[in-house]
Amino acid sequence: MPYLREAVESLFAQTVSNFKILAIVRNCPDGSLEYLNSLRDSRLRIIQESKPGLTYALNRMLREIDTPWLVRQDTDDVSYPTRVERVLEHINRFPNAGMFYSLADYHPKDQCLGQFRCSRGSPKELRQLVESGYLLSFCHPTVVLNKDKTLAIGAYRENLHVEDADLWWRMALVHQIRIIPTALVGYRQNSSSLTAHNLVRQHVEGLYIQYCLLSHLWSLPAMPFEQVKEGLGSFVRMEELNAKEHLRSMNMFLSERKHLSAASAALRCWKASPRLFLRRILDEFHLSGMICNGVDPKLYLQRKQDFWPSMPAPVSHLEDGSSRRCPRCD
Repeated sequence: MPYLREAVESLFAQTVSNFKILAIVRNCPDGSLEYLNSLRDSRLRIIQESKPGLTYALNRMLREIDTPWLVRQDTDDVSYPTRVERVLEHINRFPNAGMFYSLADYHPKDQCLGQFRCSRGSPKELRQLVESGYLLSFCHPTVVLNKDKTLAIGAYRENLHVEDADLWWRMALVHQIRIIPTALVGYRQNSSSLTAHNLVRQHVEGLYIQYCLLSHLWSLPAMPFEQVKEGLGSFVRMEELNAKEHLRSMNMFLSERKHLSAASAALRCWKASPRLFLRRILDEFHLSGMICNGVDPKLYLQRKQDFWPSMPAPVSHLEDGSSRRCPRCD
């Protein structure tokens, strides 16, 4: 609450009805459980979970479902009416895929600007991006997971705070990830969401996921987060993090119809990082090439003693300049 009702009603309003709804409720004293219990729909199943942690809840969903596919949604987002219908169409077309994802509008669409910054490409292109050392960017609530394939690669890994990006690269290396190239979800930005807190730490944790990817690609042991977080922190560009926060604020103000505050936030974003501001505009018009996350893998090699002590340079082909650098990373 207060967004749960709108989220559930968006599922009841789907153009098809051949799906089930699994809701996991964790220690919600705000009336969420009472609301869900008041609903009379045979498709709805409610699980009360006492164990904390988003990753645990995500993995429990995978273990509990009795269907081949899991369609993700958070309680503050909405599914557009044709979402499940389009998902089923793509499953029928590509039954061997490991994962689907769609685009997402910022919600409410008629008040906010833009879409979630999302990697787009064929399964081969997405895999090549991961193999070059960069992370994929998907809106987590749009994702559709094949249950068996996801469990087989280890599902969401515990003790990783950017558990979604970690799953994406592991999925891309072994299974097809396919885009449903339209917006099927309204993604709400609000001050109480997990992504609105501790932006610096969250960014460093994202860099740790890239470090795990590079360690896998180069067959090197990855050290625990606490041992490398200082080195990862050296890659953080505060001006861009501040600019991102101002963009988030802009859309939150727009959703509340506070247009002057939104304009002020947009101006602060421009002042903090004109580069990021312009790049986001290019993203909206699909003029910026492949979107990805992370920093140039060469930066990790330049400080390899911080990340892989006592190890020689892991890959000579990156040091001789032959690696592909994505100009879209952040």
